[in-house]
Amino acid sequence: MDASVNDTWQACIEQLPLVAILRGITPDEAEAVGDALVGAGWRLLEVPLNSPQPLRSIELLARRFPQALVGAGTVRTTEEVRQVHAAGGRLVVSPHFDARVVEGTRELGMLALPGVLTASEAFAALAAGASALKLFPAEMIPPAAVKALRAVLPPDVLLMPVGGIAPVTMAGYRAAGANGFGIGSALYKPGMSAQAVAASAQVFADAWTGTMRA
Repeated sequence: MDASVNDTWQACIEQLPLVAILRGITPDEAEAVGDALVGAGWRLLEVPLNSPQPLRSIELLARRFPQALVGAGTVRTTEEVRQVHAAGGRLVVSPHFDARVVEGTRELGMLALPGVLTASEAFAALAAGASALKLFPAEMIPPAAVKALRAVLPPDVLLMPVGGIAPVTMAGYRAAGANGFGIGSALYKPGMSAQAVAASAQVFADAWTGTMRA
């Protein structure tokens, strides 16, 4: 992995280890929504590739927020990895584990967050060079399962549940050993105003820090 990317990753994780999953965002909305998220302390921005013109949105966000890590979600092939890299993305998130995708991501100096569900997938993903593990779908991985995985995985491996995460469910996962989360439709839905995204982003940020607002 590129050293500067790794340094940015560490800084982003320390700042707020929440990945904003902006499924369905358009290039016209990207910068305003990005402003709302970065203003609330978010530094990890993911544009799923099944969004409208995702590479253009990634390009705009990466250019506007050099202090953030911007990348793509729903990445399934090595060709898509190359496209994300060309657009300026530095983060590659997948719904599954594919060694070729992880290895291709690492070769280009980017961060790989593959989706895993089992211990076997988790160890295989780490062997391929995963930067962190996306536990997906989290609806099938309750806190008790996260605790079981945490017990057998190396302590420095970051576990990030994704899928159905709400502010009120974060504490249970954190207690079980989760290091962060990916937040999708509870944070952003297509057509939401930047102001609405900012409000939602603040609620999640406060839930992470344990200062839920009334």
